[in-house]
Amino acid sequence: MKIARKSPELLILLMTVGSAISWAVWLNLLNNFAIDEIDFTGAEMGILQSLREVPGFLAFTVIFVLAFIREQKLAYISLALLGGGVILTGFVETNMTFYLATIIMSIGFHYFETINGSLTLQWIEKEKTAEFLGRVIATRSAASIIAFSLVWLLFEQFQVAYMWLYLIGGGICITIVLFCWQHFSLFPEKVTQTKKIILRKRYWLYYALQFMSGARRQIFVVFAGFLMVEKFDFTVAEISLLLLANAAVNIVVAPKIGRLIHRFGERKALIFEYVGLTFIFAGYAFVESSYLAVFLYIADHLFFSIAIALKTYFQKIADPADIASSAGVSFTINHIAAVFIPVVFGLVWLYSPSLVFLAGAGMAIVSLLLALNMPAKPAAGNEVLFGKLV
Repeated sequence: MKIARKSPELLILLMTVGSAISWAVWLNLLNNFAIDEIDFTGAEMGILQSLREVPGFLAFTVIFVLAFIREQKLAYISLALLGGGVILTGFVETNMTFYLATIIMSIGFHYFETINGSLTLQWIEKEKTAEFLGRVIATRSAASIIAFSLVWLLFEQFQVAYMWLYLIGGGICITIVLFCWQHFSLFPEKVTQTKKIILRKRYWLYYALQFMSGARRQIFVVFAGFLMVEKFDFTVAEISLLLLANAAVNIVVAPKIGRLIHRFGERKALIFEYVGLTFIFAGYAFVESSYLAVFLYIADHLFFSIAIALKTYFQKIADPADIASSAGVSFTINHIAAVFIPVVFGLVWLYSPSLVFLAGAGMAIVSLLLALNMPAKPAAGNEVLFGKLV
């Protein structure tokens, strides 16, 4: 799949690079910064992660903003907020300022992800979407490798302070925003998007899978990395190398996953993902070896890449005019559980970390049962096998 200069595809990939670098720096430093500099426990980390997910829960509000500004411009503004929030994180000294900087970063991140997902489904042809989304994941992974390597080099070899690392990560993102704003013209909309909140009964399986995806993701994002630091005493450098290895695997595998989804279909891909995640979460619950924990972490990321299939499933069943509105609504549904799971399971973590991951395994099983209701060839009017709603 060739990408032309100044094409929508190239713009999406460039914005992905900016988002990935800022996010990778923030994620790489998060647990060590929180524990070393702000004295966080699992409870405070749960609060921070819940606050971080509130903007995701409110992602449906993007449709109201789009009444006043084009999607492409809103993507730029959101990306700039993401970078700015990461920069601010380097200057925090208390719980409250850490929470505030995280919220700013998160508003930019979640609005950008919502808009970027919408633009991708609008701009890319259906038969090319799975492969292109695989390329997006590979691009994000490559950008993450740069960020993780930079963090490892500057922190481990040159003892650069957290503040400067956050400044570099956020600054690169804002620089990319300015370049895209100046370099790319506004691309025309192929289909005029509905400027109101859309909830359709026939999309119910997609909504249910999005909800379960968000719940499972929180168990991984919040607690898998925390397990590495708290239980196995991983340093910043070791976390960087772990994320580096994970990103390297994704660069090679993600484009292939996209092609395999196109070949075998969304139903088989998602069933395979949820079976694998069930075993991975169960493994987290009982792992006692740091080497096995690393394997589970990398495998976890790899299986989550198969979630491309959920996006292509929706693209096949959706009315093209619903995509922008549905992107915000689905992002909100994806984040409903994210608002309370970090806090609730942060408290559960104090009692038993194993219970947290066993709950994740249970969520994967529920997702598997839902995926069994997906038709082999989804399309408008053929959204589910059972429980069709008009």
